[in-house]
Amino acid sequence: MGAKGEISWKRRGEYGERMEYYARNERGVWKFFQRERRFEKWESYAEPEFDDWLELLDGVRRRIPRRKMEPADEQRLVRTIKEKFPDQKDQV
Repeated sequence: MGAKGEISWKRRGEYGERMEYYARNERGVWKFFQRERRFEKWESYAEPEFDDWLELLDGVRRRIPRRKMEPADEQRLVRTIKEKFPDQKDQV
């Protein structure tokens, strides 16, 4: 991992287990992946939770000042989040 377009984070799962997540942008579509332990294979994560989208947005926002991503990327991501979670618009 660690490619230019990948953003990763860690959090606890439903049962308290530590989970690792990452997302990458493939042709304008964000693909999410997850794994439980360091040496396990990354599995596709088809339906990311709202919190995972917010972690991704935070990662994109941190990369803009470093010129690794553009403000337009943030705007597209915010629009995508609002479309997927219309009841959470005020939290984005």
